[in-house]
Amino acid sequence: MKVFVIAGEASGDKLGAALMAGLSSLTEVEFLGVGGPLMRDQGLDSLFPMDELSVMGIAEILPKYRQLMRRINQTAAAVLAAQPDVLITIDSPDFCLRVARRVKAQSAIRTVHYVAPTVWAWRSGRAAKMAKVIDHVLALFPFEPPYMQAAGMACDFVGHPVVAEPVADAAGAQAFRAEHGLGDTPVLLVLPGSRRGEVTRMTPVFGAALQKILTARPDLRLVIPTTGNVTELVQAAVRDWPGAPIVLDPRGRASDDYKREKAQAFAVAEAALATSGTVSLELAANDTPMVIAYDMSWMSRQVISRMLKVDTVTLVNLVSETRVVPEFIGEKCRPEAIAPALLQVLDDPQAQHAAMRLTMERLGRGGEAPGLRAAKAVLDRLPRG
Repeated sequence: MKVFVIAGEASGDKLGAALMAGLSSLTEVEFLGVGGPLMRDQGLDSLFPMDELSVMGIAEILPKYRQLMRRINQTAAAVLAAQPDVLITIDSPDFCLRVARRVKAQSAIRTVHYVAPTVWAWRSGRAAKMAKVIDHVLALFPFEPPYMQAAGMACDFVGHPVVAEPVADAAGAQAFRAEHGLGDTPVLLVLPGSRRGEVTRMTPVFGAALQKILTARPDLRLVIPTTGNVTELVQAAVRDWPGAPIVLDPRGRASDDYKREKAQAFAVAEAALATSGTVSLELAANDTPMVIAYDMSWMSRQVISRMLKVDTVTLVNLVSETRVVPEFIGEKCRPEAIAPALLQVLDDPQAQHAAMRLTMERLGRGGEAPGLRAAKAVLDRLPRG
């Protein structure tokens, strides 16, 4: 079996790797496409560096439009030349769906898109547009299939791979403390993002908020996990931060080793300050209370704020149907608002624990691994030859 798979950012790389592992366990498969380090570990020789696609927001995409178009055309041509049994695109719709459109215009190659568009949050018309080029959707959240099916696509809820991620035990947490000389010092986790643009935008805001927090809680130590594409940027940005930040660097390390250390950091932390996105689910998987903050360019903020259909963008709040995780998005993303909310979470973290447990249950914890479920869904819906 030949599978062409495309991911455009770190979260997609994680989804793709889990799916690839699931497929490999079920059948003999050859992988082609575009992906990051986790997908390379599963046998993918990426057509070009995935980092080139890691842009987000209208203002961020425009300066790279010509380069992205060249990569879209290159990737579509590679799919058509390979004639795979299935093209699987993972998130990154600005890139992936353009590739799928070109492929569908010239072939009958089956197309699967992993991660349903958030039509329940904004731009509900995206599902109908996607149905013109996508045959089958793999959904991360249990409430998404009806939206996709109404637009004319097959859709399976396969769970979220975060529920299968390793969680550190007490011994692992103690090992992390010993490795980094933390003793019994309380730890605050800081997660400024995995894209260069968001790290550049968010670290000044986080730094100012943390200055206020460390003034009130000078005993805290900061731990900052990174992805390899932004490690140097994060190191430079946090050099003058209080709290003697410990930056976790994945470069030059086996992915499993770094994943284990990151899980240990999550287990050690009393709470976290994080950008909006999948990381909120990682924190929930580790039962780490959090505050979510995110801002974007002025242009993106104006457009998105007018289209948003939900009152929260934090995934833990949405899946658990609660609003217990404080979030500061767009104009509300200000240090003077973030700091007192995070201090309150540090003082009383218990309010979030029930919501985090419910979130993991609804996303499939305790059941079959989501990557395997996704693989089975892909294979089950392939035409029988």
